Amino acid sequence: MYKMHRGHESMHAEMILIFLCALVIAQIVLVQWRQRHGRSYNLVTLLQMWVVPLYFTIKLYWWRFLSMWGMFSIITSYILFRATRKPLSGRTPRLVYKWFLLIYKLSYAFGVMGYLVIMFTMCGFNLFFKIKARDSMNFGIISMFYGLYYGVMGRDFAEICSDYMASTMGFCSDSGMPTRSLADNICAVCGQMIVELDEKRLIENTYQLSCDHVFHEFCIRGWCIVGKKQTCPYCKEKVDLKRMISNPWERTHFLYGKILDWLRYLVAWQPVVIGIVQGINYSLGLE
Repeated sequence: MYKMHRGHESMHAEMILIFLCALVIAQIVLVQWRQRHGRSYNLVTLLQMWVVPLYFTIKLYWWRFLSMWGMFSIITSYILFRATRKPLSGRTPRLVYKWFLLIYKLSYAFGVMGYLVIMFTMCGFNLFFKIKARDSMNFGIISMFYGLYYGVMGRDFAEICSDYMASTMGFCSDSGMPTRSLADNICAVCGQMIVELDEKRLIENTYQLSCDHVFHEFCIRGWCIVGKKQTCPYCKEKVDLKRMISNPWERTHFLYGKILDWLRYLVAWQPVVIGIVQGINYSLGLE
């Protein structure tokens, strides 16, 4: 390898410079695109996240991932179909948030488990269980990849469903402006009544935001944490997530969501940037 690349130091330096410039320019373009046209950016990014792994899966014959990808796609497509129907069924918001909350918790569990397995393997703990380092490392990497990938996909689809349901229920338009008044005993997330305290009915926990709007606790948590919405579903006032997440263990879920948002760039756009760099190098005759 050294003999083949000997004397190519200037060419290698030029290739590294092209890569760094492309990385910086791509980051600036993506940030500006996200700020100016957030909806189109999110849709294109989600399409990238959905298609790019499928290409590599078919190319490398990863049938296990392909089967899980197909199962996730079928169920999520059905959930998305239910969320975009008009009129919206009263059970649909709960169904949507239950499914994506399940995906979110499973992805969190797989991601943490994969990370711990990798750390234990690097520390040599796999030898106590007579497991080969290669096998345990492969298991850890695959588990962490599954967790992070489906975590990102689930949050993006949950955000799309949240937007559709909020506009379909009629409390807010597509642009986010309220279109009709909200009764005091109606939850703006699911459109169902908030059961008051009495002797005959079971009480569902409610949560009141700083804007005085009251919601089912399950609904508003799904809206803010799973659906990535940090504003009131009705008046769009900013939600204080620190006040909502009082349990210290739940803060790790919020932090995990931030990690998933950051990871989206690596999975969706990094292959595109590398492909552009390879095209530039090929057009300039660099190897």
